[in-house]
Amino acid sequence: MASSKRLTKELADLQATPLDGIEVIPNEANIYKWTAKVAGPAASPYAGGTFLIELEFPVEYPFKSPRLKFATRVFHPNVDEDGNLCVGLLKSEAWKPSTKASTVLLSIQQLLAEPNPDDALVASIAELYNTDRAKFNKTAQEYTKKHAT
Repeated sequence: MASSKRLTKELADLQATPLDGIEVIPNEANIYKWTAKVAGPAASPYAGGTFLIELEFPVEYPFKSPRLKFATRVFHPNVDEDGNLCVGLLKSEAWKPSTKASTVLLSIQQLLAEPNPDDALVASIAELYNTDRAKFNKTAQEYTKKHAT
């Protein structure tokens, strides 16, 4: 299949030139399933944490976007309690076949650095982010310490 060939190439590229703060671990039995370890960006309430993200690529990849899920609990307006996340890049109407897994992973890291409360999955966290940033940061740091270290 073309999708497995593309994934194999993208994985090889990621392993040859790793992304800063991101480690990709493929499932050896299934090229369509990866785990990524994403370091919390410096100068964010997630700094010092390592977040596990599960990536599942459909056989239609790159014509369909991968499904991503946080395996590590995180206090974030764009990530719900089950680890589902809301990233514009992954939405079917925005997805482009030219988008690579590396771009997806960098967008997750960027989302940790800069949450998007206007496209939130958890309205209460988005509201806290918009109205009391200090309390948001403190809670996010507590979650990071408890779940991501």
